[in-house]
Amino acid sequence: MPGIVPGMIDETWELRRGGEILGEVRVNDADFPWLSGEFVAHAGFAEVEPLFAAELALMKEDEEPDWNEWEAAYDRISEQMQLIDPDGKQVADFILHIEGQDAWFRWIDAAVDEE
Repeated sequence: MPGIVPGMIDETWELRRGGEILGEVRVNDADFPWLSGEFVAHAGFAEVEPLFAAELALMKEDEEPDWNEWEAAYDRISEQMQLIDPDGKQVADFILHIEGQDAWFRWIDAAVDEE
């Protein structure tokens, strides 16, 4: 995101499943292409929290992670949840990690074609 100065961001993104807001990421830092901030869980997040814990555990394995296994775990997140930008628009594709009250993510406006 050109023009963003780390520590100078103050925006809120939403994690949704359908019409339900599962949580908010209150962005307060950027290290292109990643944004990070405080995650504020809403009531419905408890149901999907294990999905985020599982994908993060796979990513943080001591040895080389099995990226195919990680991708399958992350697909369970991206298939049922949406990331909504501060303007209320759903992004086409995203990677979101949540660990307690910490969240970091990257996103794109156009869907990625997988072949």
